[in-house]
Amino acid sequence: MLPTIADYTLPAAAREPDNRVQWNVDPSRAMLLVHDMQQYFIDAYGDESTVAERTIGNIRRLRSAAESASVPVCFTAQPPKQDPSERGLLWDFWGPGIQDDGRHAIIDSLGPVDDADVITKWRYDAFVRTDLATRLRDAGRDQLVVTGVYAHIGCLMTATSAFMHDIQPFLIADATADFSADHHAMALQYAADRCAVVTDTDSVEARFLGAV
Repeated sequence: MLPTIADYTLPAAAREPDNRVQWNVDPSRAMLLVHDMQQYFIDAYGDESTVAERTIGNIRRLRSAAESASVPVCFTAQPPKQDPSERGLLWDFWGPGIQDDGRHAIIDSLGPVDDADVITKWRYDAFVRTDLATRLRDAGRDQLVVTGVYAHIGCLMTATSAFMHDIQPFLIADATADFSADHHAMALQYAADRCAVVTDTDSVEARFLGAV
């Protein structure tokens, strides 16, 4: 079961970890991934969460900038009412997961979302049992800009997997959210140390819009 997530302050640019590599987002090479922004997962933050509000607002900015720059945008969404055989070991850690109560949908504030842009996701890593790698290859893209929830689980695992596929991942510090400030900081530090560039919404938006 998901925890109830207390509010915390999203990492500011000044508090981002130092990156080991100096990759830059290139709108001709990038795809924007909006990871698991489903009502079920956002409900864990409650109605008055500033971290959820800011994360959603920053994802909206990046989606708008991506669309202006003809950067493809994909969403992941876990399916509701999974059979235990489909859910596998996730059942042991998280129980049955999303039920068929409408909360499997991408949150309304990120809509509209075309069904063709949604990848059905089965594990933490968005590359497992999906066509994400094929979508990137077919679009001629070798960079993945990762936003969404939760930073230390699916977002980090997907960024790590992108690295393993020789796709440059960018984990957006203030367009991802997590269980706590500590979990969030851990995800960013690991990514910066081992597999990705950690950056922020302002920087990527500027890249998409050609301002740098």
